[in-house]
Amino acid sequence: MPTPRLEHSHRPADIASRLSSGPDASYLRDWVYGGIDGAVTTFAIVAGSVGASLSAKVILILGIANLLADGFSMAAANYSGSKSENEDYARLRAIEEKHIAVAPDGEREEIRQIFHQKGFQGDELEALVSLVSSNKTTWIETMMQGEYGLSDTSRNPLKAALYTFAAFVLFGSIPLLPFILPVPASASTATGLTVMAFFAIGSLRARWSQRHWISCGLETTAIGTVAAAIAFLAGHGLQTWLG
Repeated sequence: MPTPRLEHSHRPADIASRLSSGPDASYLRDWVYGGIDGAVTTFAIVAGSVGASLSAKVILILGIANLLADGFSMAAANYSGSKSENEDYARLRAIEEKHIAVAPDGEREEIRQIFHQKGFQGDELEALVSLVSSNKTTWIETMMQGEYGLSDTSRNPLKAALYTFAAFVLFGSIPLLPFILPVPASASTATGLTVMAFFAIGSLRARWSQRHWISCGLETTAIGTVAAAIAFLAGHGLQTWLG
C-alpha cells in the first residue's frame, strides 16, 4: 500500500521554519460572505431594474454604485467587528493576567479542572498543572483557550475588510456582465450568471474543506439561490404593491 502524501514536511528544520511565524489566521469566511452578499445584492438590483424596464446604462450605474457603496459598507462593518474581537481578546487576557497575579491558587485550580475535563487525573494531572503554571505565557494562553474558547491567533481587521470588499466587488460584478458584454441583457441571463457565481464561490471554498468541490459548489449555490430568490421576491412584491 503506497504511503499517503503528506501536506507538509516533518523534518526538524522544516518544522522549526513553519512554526517560527506562528499560526495563520483564516480569512475564508470574509471571502465567502463578501462574495455571496455581493452577488445577491447586485442580482436583486439587476432583476428589479429589468422589471422596471430601465435602460442598460441606468442598470450599470445602479449596479456599480451598489458595488462600491455596499462593498465598502460591508468591509467597514467587518473591520469594526474584527477589531472588536481583538479588543475583547485583549480585555479577557488582561483579566487573566490580573487573576494570576492576585489569586494564583484559584487559577491553578481552574487549570486543574480544565485538564480534568479532558481526561487527565492523579499524578499526571498534577504534573500538567505544575508544568502549565510554571510559564506565565503558556498559563494565560491555556486559560484563554480552556475558559473562553479563544486562541491567540488574531485576525488583521484591515485584511478582513479587504477580503470582504474584494469578494463583494468581484462576484457582485458578475450579474452586471450582460449589460457590459455582447450577450443578451436580460434577467434570465443575469440569473444564470449569478448561479454560476455562487457555484464558483463554493468550488473555491472546497480548497479548505475535505469535501468534493462539486458538493461545496452545489451547497453554496443552493444557499445563494435562496437568498437571491428572497431578495427578488421582496423587490418584485414591493414594486407590484407600490405600483
